[in-house]
Amino acid sequence: MINLREKEIWFVTGSQHLYGDEVLKKAAANAKIISSSFDEDGLIPVQVIYKSVVTTPEEILEVCLSANNNENCIGLIVWMHTFSPAKMWIRGLKILIKPLLHLHTQFNSKIPWDTIDMDFMNLNQSAHGDREFGFLTSRMRKSRKVVVGHWQQPVVRAQIAIWSRVAAGWHEMQSLKVARIGDNMREVAVTEGDKVEAQMRFGFSVNGYGLEDVTKHMDSVDENAVNTLLESYQTQYHIEDEVLKSESLRDAAVIELTLRSFLNEGGFKAFTDTFENLGSFKQLPGIAVQRLMADGYGFGAEGDWKAAALLRTMKVMSSGLDGGTSFMEDYTYDFRDEGSKVLGAHMLEVCPSIASEKPSCKIHSLSIGGKEDPARLVFDAKAGPAINVSLIDMGDRFRLLVNEVDCVVQENDLPMLPVASALWRPKPNLEIAAQSWIIAGGSHHTVFSQSLTVEFIEDFAEMAGIELIIIDADTKIRDLKDKIRYNEAYYYSNKNMH
Repeated sequence: MINLREKEIWFVTGSQHLYGDEVLKKAAANAKIISSSFDEDGLIPVQVIYKSVVTTPEEILEVCLSANNNENCIGLIVWMHTFSPAKMWIRGLKILIKPLLHLHTQFNSKIPWDTIDMDFMNLNQSAHGDREFGFLTSRMRKSRKVVVGHWQQPVVRAQIAIWSRVAAGWHEMQSLKVARIGDNMREVAVTEGDKVEAQMRFGFSVNGYGLEDVTKHMDSVDENAVNTLLESYQTQYHIEDEVLKSESLRDAAVIELTLRSFLNEGGFKAFTDTFENLGSFKQLPGIAVQRLMADGYGFGAEGDWKAAALLRTMKVMSSGLDGGTSFMEDYTYDFRDEGSKVLGAHMLEVCPSIASEKPSCKIHSLSIGGKEDPARLVFDAKAGPAINVSLIDMGDRFRLLVNEVDCVVQENDLPMLPVASALWRPKPNLEIAAQSWIIAGGSHHTVFSQSLTVEFIEDFAEMAGIELIIIDADTKIRDLKDKIRYNEAYYYSNKNMH
């Protein structure tokens, strides 16, 4: 289970001693009200913890050091209640490694025209105090999210909620362990990459394991556990008696228990496999992978460790939200004069969190890999807005690519292709979206999410300090080409910063 409530965002308020103790007391009281209100808001999934009003360079350094060293702290919200001379913040911000959100708000929402005086202005100086802080963070090239508006406004809270979810995902990525079972699909380029650079940039580690490292766990699989799992299949999915009683489904259940044992023992939250290296597995893991993804694990097929790590991270971000998030692949196209669509699927491995209704459990031939007929969950994805996201290694930097899509109801069955699938219209249309994706070097593997929006991915790219390419309703090929060219120059000239 993913419990975001275990994580903390610290609410830090800036001021100085110039205005006297009474102003500082009022600033602290107001900051406590704001932070408590955020903490009690069900939209914000993590704890929001008030920290004292900081007034000196030493206090600021101490809170930043404490945040860095606190395992549960995943980021800071910083707000200047009064004017806080920004040079005080330099030492603290230089060493701060946790994500930063700059909240530009004020305690009062409206100007009290009849009563406003200098005492009021001494206390309420966010309009220029936050600009002072903003200058310094820009001068220091400090990555952060800036949210502007009154703290009680729903739009402000929504932005904070998104950022806090992304901060939780980023925190997860720092210690994420990805098991690459069976290495890469032979001769494939995009699923490869620099795993050392990835660990330096994102924090997650990727290490390879042979099938024997996994299959040795098969010896400890208990027959009672297999029967219990089969009963669970029967409860959760539409499943015919001959499928339930088949040896193939029992083998699939053994594979699931084997994978779970291996992942649990190693502390892995993401993994890959490849149908070219299945060892003693009788079938390609289908239902096992689907159910592990439904439980929050990251997965990438054919050795795609970047997809696996990104999927786990986005699973953490989307925990508790409506919709679902899954490994995905652009499978085939439905070209039309207007409204061309993409059929997304994979051989077996699509997460049931995106299913429109109760999945069916089926066993069919795979016609690839030379193994026995595998068990899989079959369903159509829900209709509605979604995003496809790809993390790619461009050699000199990582690039994050996101395309907004509209998932639609599948009006046609796939009687000869029994796979879980999603049907969508890319924005602005298939022709421009696919051309843009290819020009940008996007992978054929993606993370498909009906829970998250582009704003989540923007915040993640900012935290990670990596390039972001967005394909949406406003995308034009010429503009996209220009942006990529400008990015080449920017990231080359700033390679020591990124």
